[in-house]
Amino acid sequence: MTSLLFIFWTFLIRYNRRMFTPEQIESKLDRILLRVEKPGRYVGGELNSTLKDWDSAKTRVAFVFPDVYDIGISNVGLKILYDQVNQREDALAERAYSPWFDMEALMREHGIPLYALESKRPLAGFDLIGFSLPYETLYTNALNILDLANIPVRSLERDDNHPIVIAGGHSTNNPEPMHAFIDAFVIGEGEEVVHDIINSLQKTEGKPREERLREFLNIPSVYVPVFMKRPTWKTIPLPPSNQPSQKRQRSSTNGSLQNCRHRPPSSLCRTSAWSITASRLRSCVDAPVAVDSARQV
Repeated sequence: MTSLLFIFWTFLIRYNRRMFTPEQIESKLDRILLRVEKPGRYVGGELNSTLKDWDSAKTRVAFVFPDVYDIGISNVGLKILYDQVNQREDALAERAYSPWFDMEALMREHGIPLYALESKRPLAGFDLIGFSLPYETLYTNALNILDLANIPVRSLERDDNHPIVIAGGHSTNNPEPMHAFIDAFVIGEGEEVVHDIINSLQKTEGKPREERLREFLNIPSVYVPVFMKRPTWKTIPLPPSNQPSQKRQRSSTNGSLQNCRHRPPSSLCRTSAWSITASRLRSCVDAPVAVDSARQV
């Protein structure tokens, strides 16, 4: 009986995005904040932060920097977008960051979803979540944030009850490594595009998720992966052991793989573990060695 109740409770926490109110989250935070390092990371209330009325806003946006607060708070791009959205009367913007290891462990233990600093509302309750991804090493942090927020990690698993997840930043100039997890990418500057996205969401309010994403196709510099027809990547077999094979040479300057059997024009055979998909790794000579080397970089 106890195990069934636990499973039922876990299901509600994971799939009911309206379950926790700000008061409930603050009550849970009161029990754990004194047990973590630097509790000021998780309370908000900074000078010039903006807390707008939730019910009067038609579109609620959560900007997320997927790194610890100490690093993300200085990101200028996120501050600009935050200010741009909050200047609108019909929208609000709040912020969230990755919790440190101690805080994440306690949040998972006590069933606290990741929340926005201003209102303490769960990220799953927002209409739009915007990730800032300035470098590839934040990819896994972004996925962890979605999981901690009780939002399905893969975009195809989200339904009309989940927020639209977008991403921008320097690393999204090549959006393919994250195409399975992000609903739409903003390629380039976002100061003007963010208003186009909000206007699009308001225009398609109440419509199915696919139709809302399709409307993004009318916005310049917005890439929606779900509507992209993808080629089939074929695995090229390795040569027999009794035949000489091409040796993998690693450049001392850029860490790229040389003498690849299959090298797309965009140099997708690079050893960065964050910019290589498994299928592309398999098309390089000695792929298992390449993976091990990439993990050590």
